[in-house]
Amino acid sequence: MIVMACGAILGGADRLRGNKWGFGDKFETGFMLLGSMALSMSGMICLTPVLAQWLGKIIVPLYRAMGVDPAMFGSLLAIDMGGYQLAKDLAEDPLLGSYAGLIVAAIFGCTIVFTIPIGMGMIPKADRPLFAQGIMLGLASMPVGLVIGGLFCGLSLLTCLHQNFPIFLIALLLLWGLWKIPNKMVKGFCLLAEGIRWLVTIGLVLAAVEFMTGFHIIPGMAPIEDAMATVSSIGVVLLGSLPLAELIRRILVRPFACLGHKLGMKPQSLTAMLVGFVSALPTLSMYQDMDDRGKIAAGAFLVSGTSLLAAHMAFTLSTEPLMLGALIAAKLSGAVAAVLLALFLTRKLNPIST
Repeated sequence: MIVMACGAILGGADRLRGNKWGFGDKFETGFMLLGSMALSMSGMICLTPVLAQWLGKIIVPLYRAMGVDPAMFGSLLAIDMGGYQLAKDLAEDPLLGSYAGLIVAAIFGCTIVFTIPIGMGMIPKADRPLFAQGIMLGLASMPVGLVIGGLFCGLSLLTCLHQNFPIFLIALLLLWGLWKIPNKMVKGFCLLAEGIRWLVTIGLVLAAVEFMTGFHIIPGMAPIEDAMATVSSIGVVLLGSLPLAELIRRILVRPFACLGHKLGMKPQSLTAMLVGFVSALPTLSMYQDMDDRGKIAAGAFLVSGTSLLAAHMAFTLSTEPLMLGALIAAKLSGAVAAVLLALFLTRKLNPIST
């Protein structure tokens, strides 16, 4: 948090100077993200207690039959889109609730409900097969991050593997679908994203009506003030994390140019992966400037690495700061494993010519 505070000082000071260094703009961006984050997060956070009550009647017996904590079901949503709250509400073991809602949801849940549908929508059609290949390699490497994150949480290796059994099973189905029926999978992910958007919007409307009138349309919803408090705490951390990420990017520009040459990739590919630590959106927007090898590696990287230095770190610090080490270890190890696998399997490509 001290490091993030230094980033906030850097960004705020540059904003007062008229954004001469380019850090003031990142400072402002962090604050401006409050609106979009509240729109995408608050409705789901408000609905989570109700969803946990409804789904618990089905999910709890099913997961108990497998010997898996029901909290792991919450990890099917992104960490900041209700995954954490759902996991904590369903958890029978508080530690597994934190692990599922913060670690697994930041990797697998984010990939399912955000990275894949957004990526397939933003990336040109010609590059979607390369992106899909990258996602498959990222999912294949995902167990590395989930296990290491679990060990950092204090879970045993066998516990990590057992509790993640449903996640690994779903990941295998996704791998098969992206390999065999990619077009249908794209349509399916788009429908999933649209369904989540509807659910989030309905939750936000219901919470707003309850706040303004006191009328409980659906009893048991979390107050919208609590959801806004969570969003605000994330926004405060972003004031420092975004300027800091920009500083790191600038420091590593030249080393990345040298490393890219040695790896046979354009520097833009490495830069795209670096900015992916802040958000998947700039990485996806840079696909047209990347080489084929870099496109596959970037897709693999995003499964575990996306949003580490921004939304996911900020969310963890605002909810359970002691879990930050486990989050960093999980996302970094998963991202590194995915990129190494992608580079190994694409070593015969001639990317610089693309």
